[in-house]
Amino acid sequence: MHSNLAISPRLIMILGAGLAVVVIAFVIGKVPISYNIRNLTIRWKTTILTGLAFTLVVSLLTVMLAFVNGMAAMTEGSGHPENVIVLSDGATDESWSTLLKTDLSDVDRVKGILIDAEDRPLCSQEVYIIASQTKKPGPGQPERRRFVQVRGIDDPSIAAQVHGIDLLPGGSWFSEAGVEGLPKADGKEQETAVQTVIGEGVARELGKDLHKERLQPGDVFELGPKKWKVTGVMKSSGSTFGSEVWAKRSYVSLLYGKETISTISLRTGGAETAKAVATELTNNFKKANLQAQTETEYYAKLTATNKQFLFGALFVTVIMAFGGIFGVMNTMFAAISQRTKDIGVLRILGFGRRQVLVSFLLETMLIAFTGGVLGCALGSLAHGVTASSIISGGQGGFGKTVILRLVVDANTLAVGMMLTLVMGVAGGLLPALSAMRLRPLESLR
Repeated sequence: MHSNLAISPRLIMILGAGLAVVVIAFVIGKVPISYNIRNLTIRWKTTILTGLAFTLVVSLLTVMLAFVNGMAAMTEGSGHPENVIVLSDGATDESWSTLLKTDLSDVDRVKGILIDAEDRPLCSQEVYIIASQTKKPGPGQPERRRFVQVRGIDDPSIAAQVHGIDLLPGGSWFSEAGVEGLPKADGKEQETAVQTVIGEGVARELGKDLHKERLQPGDVFELGPKKWKVTGVMKSSGSTFGSEVWAKRSYVSLLYGKETISTISLRTGGAETAKAVATELTNNFKKANLQAQTETEYYAKLTATNKQFLFGALFVTVIMAFGGIFGVMNTMFAAISQRTKDIGVLRILGFGRRQVLVSFLLETMLIAFTGGVLGCALGSLAHGVTASSIISGGQGGFGKTVILRLVVDANTLAVGMMLTLVMGVAGGLLPALSAMRLRPLESLR
């Protein structure tokens, strides 16, 4: 739905509506199409400036909607319908969840949780941290900070099965120890680095610090008080896990002072089983008050920020659209004042008021359509571009810092073309009505 530019029925309908305007113009009667085209070419500077107004509005709308689409696609791609996520009672996000390990010993015994080939329940107890990292400034640039998602897990093989994560070729999961020594530097003691596997998105983001396209197994980066060595890159594009750094839970807890568990992730035998497990843990678990839900439900709720972006995009677009409409009106009124004699000649040659109305409206629509197509084309260049954002469950503070890919789909292009046609009609109708009312002899004076 969000990942391709296939022509949708909606887009075909809108393009067809634009074509219908031209067809209707011919059906109505003697509309001077050649005159309109000649006028547009002779007054090419005004034509270009008017078209640029449409191009600017539509391209901006396309990029903003691509951002919203990317956020929606990422949250949809993160949740698995067979997974259950367990948080502390009242928490809406992993950042705010606090579970005591002593209270969780029986969670993996709930009926419905899958067992792997080694007879281990697919239950991953995890600690989730948002760590602050100083970005290396360029020459003359101020120091900046980024927020990196860190997930501490006990056994990467279980966590990988639960979350459905594989590694890109050439990588491996971190070892049982979770740390390793770095080569000695001249005159310095040997340092130890935390072993980590990282998502594709954060690998690209952190790779910029080392002037690389992305981090690879064997690369070392600094985060917090320690150095971290990449052992593998997760195949996680299109999900929130693409923005995460995974490491041994004991070291993550020690480094960031969070000894409690943030999240328990469970893999069940099916979507209905997942709902039953979530209900059982929420209502009948005796050792602690838990809030369990399927992952699809959890990630669906992390859309508060996405909705804000959507409303913001619509608000900015409406303001710009009104500006574009008045700009087009002003341009077309000015054009009519300069072409009153042309209108008089057209009327004397036998063109009726209706033909003059359609002629000027068609001229505006042609500019709008061309500007809209260019705007959609420019906006489509944002497809696949990466951007950073935040998704939040709405419980104060900040949520998950994520790296996403902008998505321009056919529905986005359809909205852009619909907007440009509406702007064209709204901006050209009053000037066209004004031209229609001119009397032939008065216009020739």
